[in-house]
Amino acid sequence: MEPRPRRVPFTDRLRVPGGRDGRRMLVVAIIDKVGTGLWSGAATLYFIYVAHLSIAQIGVLMGLSGILGVAGPPLAGRLADRFPVTRVLVVAQLARGAALLALLTTNDYALLVLFSALGALPDRASSVLTKLFAARVAGPDRIRYQAIQRTAVNIGWAVGAAGAAAALTVGTTASYRALLLANVVSYAVIGALTLRCAEPPSPSRVVASPATAPGYGVPPTASPRVPATPWRDRRYLAFTGSEIWLFLDDSILQVGFPLWIVHATDAPVGLAPLVLVLNSVLVIALQVPLSRFGETRAAARRLLVPIGAAFLTGGVALAASAGGGPWFATAAVLLAAVAFTLAEILHSLSSWELSVALAPGEAQGAYLGVHGLAQSAQRSLGPVVVGAAVSAGPFAWPVLGASLVLACLAQHRLVRPDAAPAVTAPESAMAPEAPGT
Repeated sequence: MEPRPRRVPFTDRLRVPGGRDGRRMLVVAIIDKVGTGLWSGAATLYFIYVAHLSIAQIGVLMGLSGILGVAGPPLAGRLADRFPVTRVLVVAQLARGAALLALLTTNDYALLVLFSALGALPDRASSVLTKLFAARVAGPDRIRYQAIQRTAVNIGWAVGAAGAAAALTVGTTASYRALLLANVVSYAVIGALTLRCAEPPSPSRVVASPATAPGYGVPPTASPRVPATPWRDRRYLAFTGSEIWLFLDDSILQVGFPLWIVHATDAPVGLAPLVLVLNSVLVIALQVPLSRFGETRAAARRLLVPIGAAFLTGGVALAASAGGGPWFATAAVLLAAVAFTLAEILHSLSSWELSVALAPGEAQGAYLGVHGLAQSAQRSLGPVVVGAAVSAGPFAWPVLGASLVLACLAQHRLVRPDAAPAVTAPESAMAPEAPGT
């Protein structure tokens, strides 16, 4: 029988898994998000008021950047299986800074598109590399580390966004450029900090011992083991495909709520930014305490049931918000925001654990790189799906919620212990499972 989720003593809650390097990478993540928060809030305005682009041009620029960025996660995963992950991460961080800095050198549209697209590639790669480093440095405590990191980056994002809001009250060309340069500086700082991190143990880059080398008990005619590849692992690919749909909470909260509040409810328009504030507050408050419910593969699989229930509750609440006055609409929208945020928190735990536990150790980077495609694909697909739901009306939200429940149930079946993977590969040495899982 699976043991109950353990209660973490208060003193242990203050401990960051992974020792000094785990703490240092946590600082890296916070600084990264502060810089990103500073720039993200000003990026569109920079292209309008400094580069003098039209809305249509900005849409094309961001769309092309997103397409190129999709290649970032699998490329980063492959490189991290062959080279030290810290060094690959430093290169990605510096490349992000260089591409962003290049925007200051020109207002030519073609070059702005090129530099933005080149920056999207290492940007998407960095998220996978950071996750891979955390999985290796924290070992069996990786779920708790992810929860602490996610809490910290939400704080960092909020600080950066607040700084951007203050700077944008000035609204001058110099203020936009200052925010861009602040983000470039953040990349240089985190690159320097990452260089000071020791390389965590990697099951994919283990030197062969004499006992396993050719001529030491291995028949000379034996064929070398073919490295595992996620592209032939049908179960992992199906798991990643279901993840694309489950990551829709991001687009629902970022895009769906503002559009729905404005176009379909009697709730005040000012509720839209408050939904994002509520989301951040709940993530900061609940991410670490709830992490104990996803510490093993079996526990992460069980979370898929409440995740589906939360998605369905959120969809029904959003639909109901269109049928009442201001107070009723506000209450329904807030209930939906809480439900979708809870789904987001629990899915982040389940997704993190299952994506690592299902990956063989010798190809961990490649597998996590493929898993990273789910978020990249959602960033392109999500706004389209959510926009269609808003246009379709109230009935679309429960239907979307039900489809998310089906995705949870499908994933629940995919990752069951007796489901044989399409590619035979050992479980990750970095992800031992508790007895009975």
